[in-house]
Amino acid sequence: MSPDNDPLEPTLFSAVITPHRSLNRFGFWLLIGAYGLISFMAGIAFLLMGAWPVFGFFGLDALLLYWAFELNYRRAAAYEEVRVTPSTLTLRKVSHRGQVREWAFNPLWVRLEKVVHAEFGIERLSLVSRGKELTVAGFLGPDEKASFAAALAGALAEARRGVRRTAPP
Repeated sequence: MSPDNDPLEPTLFSAVITPHRSLNRFGFWLLIGAYGLISFMAGIAFLLMGAWPVFGFFGLDALLLYWAFELNYRRAAAYEEVRVTPSTLTLRKVSHRGQVREWAFNPLWVRLEKVVHAEFGIERLSLVSRGKELTVAGFLGPDEKASFAAALAGALAEARRGVRRTAPP
């Protein structure tokens, strides 16, 4: 039986948090193609004016833009998993390189702390237990953090109340 289907230890909350990327692969190739074409045309103009070294810098500029976006997309492989059951809060962080770090907390002793900016909303969420603080949901924007914090706080409150089990018929 998988841990998600255990009737004695039901999952109260489960979330996978991934970095947001606003530009999909098609948009990326469209941007690189348009930028490359414009750079090439501007480079040709400088080449015709006799400033031939500038042509190479336009190509280098397009190559650096491509490299920056590729690096950005590789970093998008990172994610966080949060799971709350009546007896355990598990936080699992996976880096873009596949390195896994995992923490388990007792939900009765975990506090969810928020750093709130008056204009921008929630800047940082942290799980605090036994004097140690662990940042969670760093990939999310302020509004998404607020929604995530409300759902996680609800799950922690439910874990503190205890699971209501009914006898099978």
